[in-house]
Amino acid sequence: MNKLLVTVALLMMSTSTFAQTAAEKTGVNSLIGVAPKTEDFVMEAATSDMFEIESSKLAAERADDPTKVFAKQMIADHQKTSAELKQLVDSGKVKASIPTAMTSAQKSTLDKLNGLQGEDFTKQYHSDQVSAHKDAVDLFKRYGEGGDNPDLKAWAATTEPALEHHLMMAQDLDK
Repeated sequence: MNKLLVTVALLMMSTSTFAQTAAEKTGVNSLIGVAPKTEDFVMEAATSDMFEIESSKLAAERADDPTKVFAKQMIADHQKTSAELKQLVDSGKVKASIPTAMTSAQKSTLDKLNGLQGEDFTKQYHSDQVSAHKDAVDLFKRYGEGGDNPDLKAWAATTEPALEHHLMMAQDLDK
């Protein structure tokens, strides 16, 4: 019986890190307003930037003029935040790895977008931008308020207003 209790206790301790990561991946942390772990924040922020840049490159080629203007700003702004995040990690102030690729869900969304043209493309891009920026605002707000790395927390808090502005711009494109 004692062996079973020890085994269960060890298993629970070894999966606590996984459980926190799983909570972020499934959206539980977002629903209850809990800040993500630093590694999760870096992964989500970096892959979000990758998606924003790549989807906006498509929009800069295929969309209507107002959307092209928005897309070009998204490319510039998200390249800037990517560079800032990389600098925080490279400096050693943030102990995390920058991912080298988007998530599979982001790749699928980008593939779907890549297969569209004209008004169908523009509508889907607008929808994707609203959704991605809602998620980004939530992520940055939660980490800016409750993150465990002071430098990254400060960066998230100062970056959040720009993301809120992006969200408002994306919502305005749909009008």
